[in-house]
Amino acid sequence: MKKIALILALCLGITGAQAQDTPVQLKGTVVDTVAKFVYLQKFHNKMFTTIDSVKVVNGNFSFKTKVKLPELYGLSVNTANNPLYIFLEKGPITVKLSPAKYYNNSVVEGSKSQDLFNEYKKIQNVDISKFITEHPGSLVSAYVLYRNWSYRLTPEQITQNIALLDKSLETTTYVKELKELVTVLNGLAVGKKAPDFVSTDQNGKQVRFSENLKGQYTLVDFWASWCAPCRKENPNIVNAYKQYHEKGFNIIGISLDKKKENWIKGINDDHLDWLQVSELIYWNSEIAKLYGVRAIPANYLVDSKGIIVARNLRGEELQTTLKTLLDK
Repeated sequence: MKKIALILALCLGITGAQAQDTPVQLKGTVVDTVAKFVYLQKFHNKMFTTIDSVKVVNGNFSFKTKVKLPELYGLSVNTANNPLYIFLEKGPITVKLSPAKYYNNSVVEGSKSQDLFNEYKKIQNVDISKFITEHPGSLVSAYVLYRNWSYRLTPEQITQNIALLDKSLETTTYVKELKELVTVLNGLAVGKKAPDFVSTDQNGKQVRFSENLKGQYTLVDFWASWCAPCRKENPNIVNAYKQYHEKGFNIIGISLDKKKENWIKGINDDHLDWLQVSELIYWNSEIAKLYGVRAIPANYLVDSKGIIVARNLRGEELQTTLKTLLDK
């Protein structure tokens, strides 16, 4: 029994060691800038948070930070801007870090995942199922399915693509969150009731979604002042509001902004003259998670009882749908 217990303890010890973070072997040079520091950032939910920084000495930098590997991280010289997306793995990795042109001139050597990620970005008209089938065990496949395709696919299509991934990726954050998203989206199909929520308007007042349906068709509109496609779509939504509001059409805007002043300016500049709410926490928005929103602009059209009628109506499709429902 003691021998068995010892073997078990050793096995558990090995498992524990494998689960621990690993010191990254990352070094490089900084070019096209006089930056004094390089920042290593962790990726989660479309956002990066700084986990370590090192001084640039004679144009060189080096990290030995303990991190989860392999995984996607960010590398930057200015945390206010988007970083270089870099897949770190075990083993030495070298980087020529250039912030010019959104880090597009940067060069990463020593990471096979990074090489595959760079290849993926060059593919035109990506067939995501084909890409995953060709690279089922790569973290890149799980990441791009989560980051670039989760908002384009139906719940059934997401599930089908998850099944193409190697079983070793099931414990990754990407696959776990994709499975959660499938569950959420299945509850948001046409004919289902839209989830209720409470949030804060631009005047600091708490408002409840279900209490503002007012017996009308309501567009639950997700947007943000920093979102260029949202701002481009806003004039179409304004026109729809002007044309159909008196006939029974209402809008509730949900902003994924971070700063209140930017949110208010966006509302005023785009003449969004309807109820607006925001948690002001960017992609950490609980309402966005509740509605399975992975990209904006996004919207749901609900009837007077809060039943979902349509999803992601844009451009002429929004006008046509409202005409069918309200021009009777």
